[in-house]
Amino acid sequence: SDVKSISVPIWNNTTQQYGLENELTAAIVGEIKKSTPYKVTSSDTAQTVLTGSIIGVSLQRLSVGRDTGLSEDLATIITVEFAWKDARSGKQLAARRNFAASERFIPARGVGERLETGLNGAIQRVARDVVAELRSGL
Repeated sequence: SDVKSISVPIWNNTTQQYGLENELTAAIVGEIKKSTPYKVTSSDTAQTVLTGSIIGVSLQRLSVGRDTGLSEDLATIITVEFAWKDARSGKQLAARRNFAASERFIPARGVGERLETGLNGAIQRVARDVVAELRSGL
């Protein structure tokens, strides 16, 4: 492929989770730098542009305590949509709608992981999965 550079503007966020768009965009940029040959540049000089939106954040109960009835195991699910376009030709290189990733965390006593643990894990998982889609899109 002749693609050597990519721009990643801050993604849109249509959820109530404030600041998630900045964290996800930073995670995607980091993953691109770590696992692809693409150079992340400004939109003025980039050959391609990756835009996206966070369209959903939810929790799913995975298990319940037998004695207490409280959630022992939860998953944070982040749903996004994105498009990767060639800035030179306007051709779409990859796009996905309702693209979701999740991360498990344990809020129960003993472990007591916070919601942010699941959210941060899900952000990293989305970033890895989106970048994997970019690599397979070419």
